[in-house]
Amino acid sequence: MNKTVLFELGVEELPARFIDDALTQLVSKTQAWFDHQRIPYGDVKGFATPRRLAVQVSDVAEKQPDIEEEAKGPAKKIAIDENGDWTKAAIGFSKGQGKEVDDIYFKEIKGTEYVHVRKFIEGQATSELLEGFHAVFLDLNFPKNMRWGSYEMRYIRPIRWIVALFGEEVVPFSIENVSTDRITYGHRFLGEMLSLSQAEEYEQSLKDQYVVVSVEDRKNEIRKQLLELEQENNWKLILDEDLLNEVTHLVEFPTAFSGEFNKEFLAVPEEALITSMKEHQRYFPVRSTTGELLPYFVGVRNGDDQHLDVVSKGNEKVLKARLKDAQFFYEEDQKGTIDEKLAKLNRMVYQEELGTLADKVNRVVAITSKISQWLELGEKEQQQAKRAAEICKFDLVTQMVDEFTELQGVMGEKYARLFGEDEEVAAAINEHYMPRQANGELPSSTIGAIVSIADKLDTIVGSISIGIIPTGSQDPYGLRRQALGILQTLNNKGWKIEVEKLIDLVHKFYQELELPTREESEIQKDLHEFFRVRAAYLLREDQIDPDVVEAVLTNGIHIYPTTLEKAKLLVDKRQDVSFKPVHEALGRVLNLAKKADSYNVNPDLFENESERKLYEVYSNVHEDFVSALNNESPASALEVLAQLAQPIHNFFDHTMVMAEDEKIKNNRLSLLNRIASDIKAFADLNAIEWKQQF
Repeated sequence: MNKTVLFELGVEELPARFIDDALTQLVSKTQAWFDHQRIPYGDVKGFATPRRLAVQVSDVAEKQPDIEEEAKGPAKKIAIDENGDWTKAAIGFSKGQGKEVDDIYFKEIKGTEYVHVRKFIEGQATSELLEGFHAVFLDLNFPKNMRWGSYEMRYIRPIRWIVALFGEEVVPFSIENVSTDRITYGHRFLGEMLSLSQAEEYEQSLKDQYVVVSVEDRKNEIRKQLLELEQENNWKLILDEDLLNEVTHLVEFPTAFSGEFNKEFLAVPEEALITSMKEHQRYFPVRSTTGELLPYFVGVRNGDDQHLDVVSKGNEKVLKARLKDAQFFYEEDQKGTIDEKLAKLNRMVYQEELGTLADKVNRVVAITSKISQWLELGEKEQQQAKRAAEICKFDLVTQMVDEFTELQGVMGEKYARLFGEDEEVAAAINEHYMPRQANGELPSSTIGAIVSIADKLDTIVGSISIGIIPTGSQDPYGLRRQALGILQTLNNKGWKIEVEKLIDLVHKFYQELELPTREESEIQKDLHEFFRVRAAYLLREDQIDPDVVEAVLTNGIHIYPTTLEKAKLLVDKRQDVSFKPVHEALGRVLNLAKKADSYNVNPDLFENESERKLYEVYSNVHEDFVSALNNESPASALEVLAQLAQPIHNFFDHTMVMAEDEKIKNNRLSLLNRIASDIKAFADLNAIEWKQQF
């Protein structure tokens, strides 16, 4: 008869941000463990609260299935000697399988006979195997671990109890000095110690003790209660999913409540109020049905609905103090001038080797000015871009941003307006931090996009110049995200600026400033490769196949929007049967051109009409190809290259490229090399696995 298995690890309160990953690990590692142990099982269900991680496995067999298998040994000629007796190899093989030589039989495999025996392996009792499950708990990985008491083991939090049940039986094992039992614990204040009689009653028994162990059930219950409050009060809650998830992991028995604060605080920018409520107190802010922020909030209590009025009053008192701070910061930050705040950047170290924040701003201003010129902005826009770059970091010295770092840029935009800056300049201060996270919102204005690219370029080039290069999961300055942001912004704006040109511009600034750097050629190589890898990532995100990604990036990123267009074009073309003769012709050219060492072609050395014709067609279309590339028209450029396909096929049909005469051979290779140069300027078509598509 199959049974249910339950394992619960009771701990001190877990950090909410670690719970989702820990639960995912526990479920997947449990499944892997049961599979490895060859124990048949049904569903695996994970549970988690701030005080426990648990897994319940249904329909678990009482023993492993028996196995009857065939074991293969040495060849017959090795197993039997010249006298027809068993050799040591045969005797050792049979003994190693727990058999006698009398059990041996021969079986032919690919014309050779081999020794075989059949062996029976009796399945082991599940109850015995489950004693090793503690390895799963110990195999969980956490970002941070700790030691407690006199124990040597490091774990996310101190372990307080362990439940391990196979049906009604306790599975014996221990971790450090904590042994398994059937005892678990309800809510810290509302519940009691609980003895489980069997594994199946786990979820309901804890619910009776004010613990909802299912993460999904807790989240749904919170969502339901929030919706009820919305409907009762005609509100619209700002239901942030990340906050909802965090609150779910902060409580075991959720009860939503509401509170209010003084309307005078609504004079403070709503971003500051919302941040204070969400980040500091884990409250859900409230809007009216028309979108205005209201002086109310909703929280979630870890407990029942008793004395909620007292709970609300207590939370209102705490929030009032927070909002008074925000109000004070907002009023104080408006004193003085932007220039006075900028002066303070001279005393704020950006990075020890790269100088102060003022130094960084100066570099961003220089980069911004150069990009503005490349984009041929009007004089007014260039001045606005320069001003936005000059003041883009001034809000870092404000008290509001010092308290709420996530409001950098947001408060800069608001303060810039209050200090009388142009609307475009104010908006750019906020936008230059975009995208703030992967696939986040991109700068919408031209000025904001320019300053955003300039700031991110300075961060990346400066960091890599002094040897700060992301490795593995380590990326303290967020360089990968910032590089992706640059490429996404260039693509979003459709700007025809070569990525390598941008990199080299900023690298040159660092050389001129003589800031501490590594070997220049090494820095340049690292920078170009860093961006190439990020471009490859973005292309794959756009559903571009890896071989096409390699083809378009072999010679660099160049103008990213055009490179993306090339990649999409090639993905379509390799599905087009009519394009097959073109890719075959261009591919043959690329293959033979590798043997050339010159581009010098002498038409007087041509011996047949096919090579004269190929040279003529190439000469006629070359300028059109270059023009199409310069005008960023990949489709037109590829159409021009396609005109070479038939002349190339005719050339190879009637011409021996590797002629005995060295001059003729080299002349033909030079012709192919010229054509190959144009092909490679488009993409390395030989990197694409064309044949798999037809």
